[in-house]
Amino acid sequence: MKYYKITGFLACAVLLISCFLPWAYYADLHKSFTGFFSEENIYGKPGKVFVFIAVCSAILIYLDKIWAKRTLLFFVAVNIGYLIKTYVLFTTCYSTICPKKEYGLYLLIVSSVLLLVIAIFPDLKISESEEDE
Repeated sequence: MKYYKITGFLACAVLLISCFLPWAYYADLHKSFTGFFSEENIYGKPGKVFVFIAVCSAILIYLDKIWAKRTLLFFVAVNIGYLIKTYVLFTTCYSTICPKKEYGLYLLIVSSVLLLVIAIFPDLKISESEEDE
């Protein structure tokens, strides 16, 4: 992958930015929820977790060590699991009211899946001495 590091950094940046964009619009409250805002903080602040994962992933993408690539795969797998939990939490209907999904949630999904693809196919050259270990 020729543009591995650039693509990975852009995916981390989009993941970071998507936490500040609207994820769901709740018509009964007339409010949009983001990664850092929900009514009376009832959904918590999942944006903090996504920001932490994005920053750690950006650092690990630029390290050319095998342990960094394996750790990146772990972080991205946790990110996907947390993404599924967050998606269900923010888009589930309640009391016959279904929230409208906003573009920030879609950017979150796209950037998380792109990070997963980048973590699965790292651009790493393995030397003879590293293969024996």
